Amino acid sequence: MVLSTTSQDRGGGRLPGVTTKVPFEMVVREQGPTVLRVCRALHGHTEAADVWSETFLSALRGYDELPADANVTAWLLTIARRRAVDEHRRRARRAEPRGELPDPAVVDPDPVDATDPLLVAVAGLPPTQRAAVTYRYLADLAYDRIAELLDSSPAAARRAAADGIAALRAQHLDREDP
Repeated sequence: MVLSTTSQDRGGGRLPGVTTKVPFEMVVREQGPTVLRVCRALHGHTEAADVWSETFLSALRGYDELPADANVTAWLLTIARRRAVDEHRRRARRAEPRGELPDPAVVDPDPVDATDPLLVAVAGLPPTQRAAVTYRYLADLAYDRIAELLDSSPAAARRAAADGIAALRAQHLDREDP
């Protein structure tokens, strides 16, 4: 394929011997069938059109940097081969269901058990206190680690946990007093 034309080919207006690239649309028109045949050979008929499209999208991005005297056919076929390899890898990573899938588990968006008053009370705490109480008393983490998780100091983590426990105690005492 002729990638460039000289001013002599175009009939004047430019200096003799100066080359310019042909428009990309002409490259697609002239090289498209060849690239499609290669895509079909490398990837089969089912995915060939996708690989062909990805090839020319990649080629369009790099066409401006391609030298005027480059072998466009070889350049496009190299891109097509790489896109075919990418598609093979992508397909290998794709999960394929085998048989009937079980019903998906229903995930409650609010995991607090409404029947457990302690969990309801903990869920009602401010976010920092709730996190500090949960990390300290449910996960049994040290205040240094809690401070890292809360992006605060150990003293602030200790204070948030203490405030959370105090709030829980106050709620508990309010419920017991008639």
